[in-house]
Amino acid sequence: GPTEKSGLHLDPAAAAAVRGGGRTNGEEDVDMLLADQDELRAPNASAPGGGTANLFRKKATLPQPPATAATRKPLRIKIGQPKLPKNFEEDTWAILKDAITAIFLKQKLSCDVEKLYQAAGDLCLHKLGANLYERVKKECEIHISAKISALVGQSPDLVVFLSLVQRTWQDFCDQMLIIRGIALLLDVKYVKNVANLCSVWDMGLQLFRKHISLSPEIEHKTVTGLLRLIESERLGEAIDKTLLSHLLKMFTDLGMYSETFEKPFLECTSEFYATEGVKYLQQSDIPDYLRHAESRLQEEHDRCILYLEANTRKPLIATTEKQLLQRHTSAIIEKGFTVLMEANRVTDLSRMYTLFQRVDAIEMLKQALSLYIRGTGQGIIMDEEKDKDLVSFLLEFKASLDKILEESFAKNEAFSNTIKESFEHLINLRQNRPAELIAKFLDEKLRAGNKGTSEEELEGILDKVLVLFRFIQGKDVFEAFYKKDLAKRLLLGKSASIDAEKSMITKLKTECGSQFTNKLEGMFKDIELSKEINDSFKQSSQARTKLPTGIEMSVHVLTTGYWPTYPPMDVKLPHELNVYQDIFKEFYLSKYSGRRLMWQNSLGHCVLKVEFPKGRKELAVSLFQSVVLMLFNDAQKLSFVDIKESTGIEDKELRRTLQSLACGKVRVLQKVRLFCLSLTNFQHEAWLIIICVSDTKRTRYR
Repeated sequence: GPTEKSGLHLDPAAAAAVRGGGRTNGEEDVDMLLADQDELRAPNASAPGGGTANLFRKKATLPQPPATAATRKPLRIKIGQPKLPKNFEEDTWAILKDAITAIFLKQKLSCDVEKLYQAAGDLCLHKLGANLYERVKKECEIHISAKISALVGQSPDLVVFLSLVQRTWQDFCDQMLIIRGIALLLDVKYVKNVANLCSVWDMGLQLFRKHISLSPEIEHKTVTGLLRLIESERLGEAIDKTLLSHLLKMFTDLGMYSETFEKPFLECTSEFYATEGVKYLQQSDIPDYLRHAESRLQEEHDRCILYLEANTRKPLIATTEKQLLQRHTSAIIEKGFTVLMEANRVTDLSRMYTLFQRVDAIEMLKQALSLYIRGTGQGIIMDEEKDKDLVSFLLEFKASLDKILEESFAKNEAFSNTIKESFEHLINLRQNRPAELIAKFLDEKLRAGNKGTSEEELEGILDKVLVLFRFIQGKDVFEAFYKKDLAKRLLLGKSASIDAEKSMITKLKTECGSQFTNKLEGMFKDIELSKEINDSFKQSSQARTKLPTGIEMSVHVLTTGYWPTYPPMDVKLPHELNVYQDIFKEFYLSKYSGRRLMWQNSLGHCVLKVEFPKGRKELAVSLFQSVVLMLFNDAQKLSFVDIKESTGIEDKELRRTLQSLACGKVRVLQKVRLFCLSLTNFQHEAWLIIICVSDTKRTRYR
């Protein structure tokens, strides 16, 4: 039976082995550690019955060894390495070799994949991974070499040949995936622990690349076939894009894409578009060519997404841009820029701007824009016969340029500055003439009688004209003409809108400062002050007691420094007007002592009531016209000399006045010419001008 000691049960055979350090079963040395038995307890002396004494033992404890360093070390079990059977490596490799051969030949495996996986793992476990790796590599190379060699001399049809290459590549990938799965532990246990050693999968790729490179015919034929497919697609033919994508992926996986395919591909692309660019530019107009270039660039971009490597996009697009755009920028501008600008083709101009931006040709486009503005406007600016429509042309021209700047040139600041500089040069070609014409244009728009123009439209016109005003250099000339026209509008009551007048003054003040508009603002103050003076005069005692009846007169009192300088013109006024002037002068000087009044007869205007055979009419005329017409209250006909003596108007002004009355749209007077014939056969003419009030019978007085 077992020997019992201190609550421990020892097997005699095991104990002997421990003491003697012998072997059990004659195989391995085993150090036995006696575990503490918690379940065993020491016998209880008070326990009833001897048969149950063993159930109540105290907890078993090991004998306490002497307190030495050696006895404090824990005991461990040491298991020896099992011995490998004879020919283990060769037998295991034979199984794996047969499996690899079957995989490459697409045959059924003789044993389970799990068993193959375990066999490869056993070789790695017993430190045989290096031999296994070399054997797997050698076996794979044999089959890969055979498969690639089989492609030599295959179909001359490139598409068929590419299909064979693609099938060979696909078979290789499927087979290497199975082999990698079987040799997974080879990668894990051996390959990753050896520096500069590639995995089973990468080893297969290296072998495939090696034998492809050793067969120049296959490599060249494959690349040529791929380039032919892409060229066919560019020519509009349908191709097998899946085949193309798989083969390009093959080159990428093999690390051959950049050197083997991309380089010749970019060279072929350059040649293709170089030929196409010259041909297409000769056969089409510029809008069509730009659309074609834009379409080609989009196609190449899509091609990179569908089957080319992402890194190819940048050099491919650059090559296409160079051949279709960069080489032809001068020809494109020369052939089509002016045509597009004149036709206001904002979409095509926008396309040109976008494409030129891609090839850094914006500076060239800016120069073309500047030349176009100067060349187009110069013919209009320098033609004096077109002065009447000059401002309207400039406004329309500037509006079209602004539209093109916004919609075609993306509000590019450089193009905006080009337009400003070119427009400034254009407007100032004739020095002060544009400034005068702009002032007259404003006078026409601000003058009463512009029907069909709302306040909003008028405000918009003022803003546009102000843009032209910024470009003119002779702003003092503009001020002089604008000031003269404004004076007439204010004094004659011809302004379309006082609000519009003040708005324009505000714009000019914002543009040029208060010094520029100081006198213009003073003119408005004089008009407002004159209204107050007239109201005060009408309520004065002089007006109530001394003024002649049947006449109403309004006087504008102007500050000399604010208004334009007018040359004095003498005229013999009717008695009633002289009386009115004297009474007003007496009133004004009594109110404002120390001032001096000087009457400007050339600025006066009157409303006359005239009796014609068909009834009474009211005539709005100037003071000079009024003086002339009032002479016919006492006469039916008068000569030019008679009128001059009676009115005292200088010769030039009188001729202008009579011409407006007798030759205008509304002819109040008739002008009759008398010829005196001499004996020398009509070699001398004498003119006698007879003036009379018109009647309905258009009577001629001789």
